[in-house]
Amino acid sequence: MEKPLGGDEFAPSVTYLNTSKCGLLPRRAVAAVTALAEGLAAGTAGGSGSFEAVEDARSGFARVAGVTPDRVAVGSSVAVHVGLVASALPPGAEVLCVEGDFGSLITPFAVRGDLRTRYVPLADLADAVRPGTALVAFSSVQSADGRVADLAAVREAAALYGARTLVDATQAAGWLPLDAGAYDYTVTAGFKFLMGPRGVSYLTVTEEAQKSLPPVYAGWMAARDLADPYGPAGPLADSARRYDEPPAFLPYHGAARSLALLDEIGVDAVHAHATALAARFREGLVRIGHAPVPGDSAVVAVPGLGARQPALAEAGVVVSSAAGNLRVAFHLYNSAADVDRALDALS
Repeated sequence: MEKPLGGDEFAPSVTYLNTSKCGLLPRRAVAAVTALAEGLAAGTAGGSGSFEAVEDARSGFARVAGVTPDRVAVGSSVAVHVGLVASALPPGAEVLCVEGDFGSLITPFAVRGDLRTRYVPLADLADAVRPGTALVAFSSVQSADGRVADLAAVREAAALYGARTLVDATQAAGWLPLDAGAYDYTVTAGFKFLMGPRGVSYLTVTEEAQKSLPPVYAGWMAARDLADPYGPAGPLADSARRYDEPPAFLPYHGAARSLALLDEIGVDAVHAHATALAARFREGLVRIGHAPVPGDSAVVAVPGLGARQPALAEAGVVVSSAAGNLRVAFHLYNSAADVDRALDALS
């Protein structure tokens, strides 16, 4: 039987299958946030928080993303990172997106008003790249139904036509191995499969893409030398740190600990564990007469069953409703027993 990973780091009081909405915090993350909050209340924290914790989170995400820390910028939300990329596009540029993709990824392009934003079904994304496409912006795993994009095909098509790529890895990073360096940009919220508090996000930028991405949000922490915060920042950091937002220390103290746990377990191990549970759940759904969205994602969607979410919650099984789908997500802290409880509740 598939047992949870992570030992005694997690103690959910319900059958928690809702990581696509929000991940569980490990005990070590809760302890770190609590310690900082108590220090702030007592005046003993030595400031609002630790830059070392922010750098630990940056390095932790870099390991998950398969890049070096100098390619990672930290922030607070996917929408802000995407807005930075959108602001750098010239008027009239074509942005290719997926129909029904998450709003934080596509809205910053839509509100520009002077970009040509084109939407196609996920299955047609690679074939839809064409001469003149400036950017392909898509989620590696779709939020609404867990479908996994054909990443290799999209990369190949973008390279063929000289288009840049922006991947939202929010529903993937932490369970699906990520090679962020294969894309011009990736954006990732840290409060789902990365198990951090909300208010943490990551942007990766290749060295080549940095040449055309102005650091329009730069504050004093974007400077190469942080010793003097007064006046206009001197030379900016030679790394993606030039794109940092000022970090919210409380969530980053937690995120650093969550990423350390993920590093100890390994994304490959999480991938094998979570997808095995998802496969067990899909097989069980078919046995009881439901047709899930096919695939090998850790996120399982059942079209038309979204209305069952409240009843499942009453039974102690926490899932979500997304675009009319019943959405169930499996992560390192789930077990085969969780799968069976969800199936029993649906029966």
